[in-house]
Amino acid sequence: MTEVAVLRPREVVRQDVDTVAEIYRNLGAPTAEQLVTRALGDLALTMAGIVEKVRAQDLRDLGGQLARLRRLADDIGLVTLAKVAGDLQSCLERADGTAFSAVWARLMRVAERSLSPDHGIADLSG
Repeated sequence: MTEVAVLRPREVVRQDVDTVAEIYRNLGAPTAEQLVTRALGDLALTMAGIVEKVRAQDLRDLGGQLARLRRLADDIGLVTLAKVAGDLQSCLERADGTAFSAVWARLMRVAERSLSPDHGIADLSG
């Protein structure tokens, strides 16, 4: 009898810590922490809206939401999240359903790792 292996991909999430460090240098720790925390909240809300639209198979305006996700992720140095959001936007624009499904699964994994409390992006004040 053949054994079936269950694959559980684990994404490596790249973060540009210099982006957040610059925010802290320019604004000071208290203000920067508020800004980064608010940005993470905006990212989470944007991602939740995207999840809702995809689950409902309502792809209208999804490109705009993905662009927003990408921009927000870029602003705080979440390199992998920004890249995968852009990749999904490309799949959507090309109407490539197979690629969309694969990249969607990857976006979910990357978003989960990027936005998890143990990721530590908001705790770079030194």
